[in-house]
Amino acid sequence: MKKLYIFLLACLPLTACTDFEDDININKNQPSQASGTQLIANAQLYLPGLSSSPTGEFLAQYLAETQYPGASLYPEGGTNFYGLYQGPLLNLQEVLNSQQLSTLDGPISNQLAVAKILRAYFFWHITDRWGDVPYSEALQGKENFKPKYDSQEAIYNGLFAELDEANNMIVAGNITNDIIYNGDINKWKKLGNTIRMLMALRLSEVAPAKGQEEFNKALTAGIITSNSDNLVFKHLANANNQNYWFGQIVNQRREWWALTETLVNEMKPVNDPRLAVYGNPTKTGAQFIGLPFGTTTGLPNVTNYSLLGSAVHAQNAPVYLVTYAQALFAKAEAAKRGWISGGDEEAKKNYELAIQNSISQWTGSTTGASTLISQSGVAYNPANAIEQIATQRWIHLFMHGYEAWAEWRRTGYPDNLVAPAGAAVPNRQGYPADESFNNTENYNTALQRAFGGNNSQYGKVWWDK
Repeated sequence: MKKLYIFLLACLPLTACTDFEDDININKNQPSQASGTQLIANAQLYLPGLSSSPTGEFLAQYLAETQYPGASLYPEGGTNFYGLYQGPLLNLQEVLNSQQLSTLDGPISNQLAVAKILRAYFFWHITDRWGDVPYSEALQGKENFKPKYDSQEAIYNGLFAELDEANNMIVAGNITNDIIYNGDINKWKKLGNTIRMLMALRLSEVAPAKGQEEFNKALTAGIITSNSDNLVFKHLANANNQNYWFGQIVNQRREWWALTETLVNEMKPVNDPRLAVYGNPTKTGAQFIGLPFGTTTGLPNVTNYSLLGSAVHAQNAPVYLVTYAQALFAKAEAAKRGWISGGDEEAKKNYELAIQNSISQWTGSTTGASTLISQSGVAYNPANAIEQIATQRWIHLFMHGYEAWAEWRRTGYPDNLVAPAGAAVPNRQGYPADESFNNTENYNTALQRAFGGNNSQYGKVWWDK
């Protein structure tokens, strides 16, 4: 110790001491800066949060509260979007801004393309929930703490362009640190185009010509072609990487959620094989019985209704985000609308394939699929095909509540969602209250332009016509 002290004293007048101090404070076995693919992987960790949310399930009316009813009654109030900007979007923007990406992690253009695809996916999720939001001036850090709110139309146009750029950037060669597709760049390419196609369909009521154009561009570029291409977040059977619902239901012992009567009544009469996955039989009587959404009396009641299925809340249960069945339902609707060729024959083919692949995704086989497709009300009928496609899409999107809610707002189907205590299903989520003083001028401009100056959950986003 005495010798080290003397050495430090001797060093004081020498410029080399600075180097010495730097060296002893650096762990050379730990990188001082995350690589591009490490930042992408960190952003991917936020993906299940886009689906694993009681609020999303209430907006789509998949789950009803068995006790402590509150959020399912649709109280007014803002919802915070800061975490999505400060977490995954900031990481992805850092990748896109970086001048130090390494080819050791795969072709740089592919790293940038994957970052663009994920960035577009998160922004699409955000704008569909809140409407006009910061986009073109967002993620600039200290350069701009008060970004403007872009119109949703401008955001959609920007995201179409970003996804097109990503598609054109991709070259041969996989990337590292990818926890979704294990670096398979071909799957990322198909995912980006599928997201673009699903976004295009969202314009069916507000800008159908633009929607058809973007839909066909995405289809031509190449979309996902099987369940193996699905965007799935695979949880692990350990506490650090477990399913949100496992933590709530198993660890916290919160039997707070049952399948809704609306959902069970769509599935049970036609012996839908997915029902036994979605929910558990009742504890008394071993039946599948749904709880009327928004029930406030006779609670708690966890024995007479079907609680959320064990497979869905398992510790390592996957979260399905963008799926082959979704793409097939989209193609079926596009054929019925005349956006792609084939008419009812093409629509029927894709509709039936969508149901088959949904059953395979959820149950592991197609057992029961042909019987379900032949059932009255499910069998394709040209006279009400859009309603059938939308309703079956809603059943398929179980537990991806925000996406199902967006599709319900666009199509109006299923048309039997209820208004608990007279409160209609919201049309959007309100901006976080902090924005009224953090970004006052831009916040007020957006509210006035899009929602008549009222930060209400019943203002309609641009494509919801």
